[in-house]
Amino acid sequence: DISRQLKNPAAPTGSLVTSATMFAVGVLGNLIAIVVLCISKKEQKETTFYTLVCGMAITDLLGTCFTSPVVIATYVASRWPGGALLCHFFSFSMLFFGSAGTSILCAMAVERYLAINHAYFYSQHIDRTMARFVLLVTYLANIVLCIMPSFGFGQHVKHFPGTWCFLNWRAMDPLGACYSFLYGGVMLVLIAVTVLCNLAVCRSLVGMNQRTGIVRTELCEQAASRRLFPRLPSVTSAAEIQMFWLLILMTIVFLICSIPLVVRIFVNQLYGPAYISAGGKPDYRSDLLAIRFASFNPILDPWVYILCRKNLLLKGCERLKRAAARVKDGGRANIGQHTPPSSHSIDTSYASIRTASYKNGVELEVSNRNKSFADFAMRQAWEYDIARANFHPFSVEATAMLTVEDEGVADSKHPGAATSSTGRSTTPLSGHCYLHV
Repeated sequence: DISRQLKNPAAPTGSLVTSATMFAVGVLGNLIAIVVLCISKKEQKETTFYTLVCGMAITDLLGTCFTSPVVIATYVASRWPGGALLCHFFSFSMLFFGSAGTSILCAMAVERYLAINHAYFYSQHIDRTMARFVLLVTYLANIVLCIMPSFGFGQHVKHFPGTWCFLNWRAMDPLGACYSFLYGGVMLVLIAVTVLCNLAVCRSLVGMNQRTGIVRTELCEQAASRRLFPRLPSVTSAAEIQMFWLLILMTIVFLICSIPLVVRIFVNQLYGPAYISAGGKPDYRSDLLAIRFASFNPILDPWVYILCRKNLLLKGCERLKRAAARVKDGGRANIGQHTPPSSHSIDTSYASIRTASYKNGVELEVSNRNKSFADFAMRQAWEYDIARANFHPFSVEATAMLTVEDEGVADSKHPGAATSSTGRSTTPLSGHCYLHV
């Protein structure tokens, strides 16, 4: 009997272990994510995006701590541990942390959209203060939205199998039905804005890479060789790419976990009352599956962030290797050949190698410096050419860049050589050059 099971839910061992494991993994992951954010580099911690990520981690941690212990206590006691007040608090927590997490993820997507597509507006108006203000407004707006059932606009009810409370998404009264559609509609709008912003950012990044990733080669008949021009500077940094992929992965996890719940809200409220009035039995199993999917979202989010931090993974693997080596050689710690080399010995050996090879590497270092200067001068020449008003990639005037050694010789032979407005000494090439894209 459903009513009896709602009053006295069974306590299967598998469900208890699953709930306890989810709680432990969620708390551990969010704590690690918050610690990693706190010990990150100063320039990274002060970015708007990672301020929102920190807000997301804190929200997920609080949501896990407010809801999972009640479920575990219900399974342990084989009954609901409190009365209507606890049911209202649990339902409010489920509603609030679900919509607040969705709102913060939407704010992260909008922030990335403004940073990539409207960089000037972003640099003038978006900063950490704005991010904190957005978080505050997000929390206040979601509190107002989710506390409405406690004041009569909607209902908090206990759901199958009696271990959780949520809004009444099969409400017979008009106010309850309106609140179900209101909450589901807000979630649907947030999901749509998040997806659209991510698609716009993805499209912009792909277009930027196509424009800046063009590599042109020049075939000179006189030299009978190909010259490869350096890539134009990229408009997106590695940090921005990392933020983008973090947002994409978190959005994918969010969609997988949250869409079933949003679908159940609309399906239950649209067809549930009429189906129940006709004597049908509601699909409680699908309700339970949807809420369990939603419960995975705050658990997986921090681990997505942790896995996206490549340097954190490398440091973790390195520390694990060192710990394994210490455990393996613990019994032979006093034997010199079995002791892992310390950082001081590594530094000493490295310094010795540098001292021994310094003399042999002088010529190579000078050569590399000359080559770097020549590459820089070639890049400056290319930027000067493309900045002209009548520039066209198939009609670039070929110029030969002088290296450091040749420049001194050219100055001695041609003291009156012409110098361009940018200070670059150039000599016209004889013959014709053709560009191949």
